Amino acid sequence: MKIAFFDTKPYDLPYFEKYGKKNSVEFKFFDTRLCEDTVSLARDADAVCVFVNDTVNSFVIDKLVSYGIRLLALRCAGFNNVDIRYASGKICVVRVPAYSPYAVAEHAMAMLLTMVRRTHKAYIRTKDFNFSLSGLVGFDLCGKTIGIVGTGKIGCVMIDICRGFGMRVIAYDIFPRKDSGIEYVSLEKLLSDSDVISLHCPLTEATYHIINEETIGQMKNGAVIINTSRGALIDAEALLLGIKSRKIGAACLDVYEEESDLFFEDFSGHIVEDDTIARLISMPNVLVTSHQAFLTEEALSNIAQTTVENIVSFFRDGKCDNEITRR
Repeated sequence: MKIAFFDTKPYDLPYFEKYGKKNSVEFKFFDTRLCEDTVSLARDADAVCVFVNDTVNSFVIDKLVSYGIRLLALRCAGFNNVDIRYASGKICVVRVPAYSPYAVAEHAMAMLLTMVRRTHKAYIRTKDFNFSLSGLVGFDLCGKTIGIVGTGKIGCVMIDICRGFGMRVIAYDIFPRKDSGIEYVSLEKLLSDSDVISLHCPLTEATYHIINEETIGQMKNGAVIINTSRGALIDAEALLLGIKSRKIGAACLDVYEEESDLFFEDFSGHIVEDDTIARLISMPNVLVTSHQAFLTEEALSNIAQTTVENIVSFFRDGKCDNEITRR
């Protein structure tokens, strides 16, 4: 089985080569992302493997189908970059639904602790032998209320972590878990009661810009927002206004709405033309990491193993447990 592997990064190679070799799956690695201009690279492949910033629209799907490709394997949980409705009945789409909820939830808490205790600022200061504590006052998490939006596997791990810090946890989900012991509330109450709001829901039509000018207005003054899910859950311009007006106390962002043109690449020697991300990064109460939450050895290994198992299962049995669409 020959698999065209797009948007390859150095950390992908050892894990996919390991599990590919074990299962007679041959990956052809491409640094470029899959899009209308690069889809022809998949011409001789049996399947295509893509990540979060690859573009799989109707044009790309039609081209893949014309090449005889029957399988699109996502090596991630989210699939908002794929035109699922158009793909249905044309190509089978599979994903990795749970590679490591601990990796993402732990990163969310790491960002929160970094922000509220100013450890990133302290690190920079002490590198210059500046041991002043001025401007480094934080606050205790114990006793604070955190609102978890989305109680899938990652959200539930985040709930356990927050309870370990002595936080009161409330949650909102359109599909509440029965008999979970989670205190579910309406979105409006979550926004108004929470000192910290952490997003762990998928990006859908219903959750697009769930954090916007109106919902920010419903929040407590000084609320902290964490997003390790999908960038478009937050209206970035509204977030900027909320920060500038002091309504938002801080933002911890591992994802960004327009990240596909920026994240996973080195622009340190260039002028970044995206004014919104430039302004966000310039804010002293904004912490940005570049879609890093998944990046642990355990998660990378699980992603590679599950992706390869999905591919093998499809070509052996004609189906896969992790299908999003059928051909």
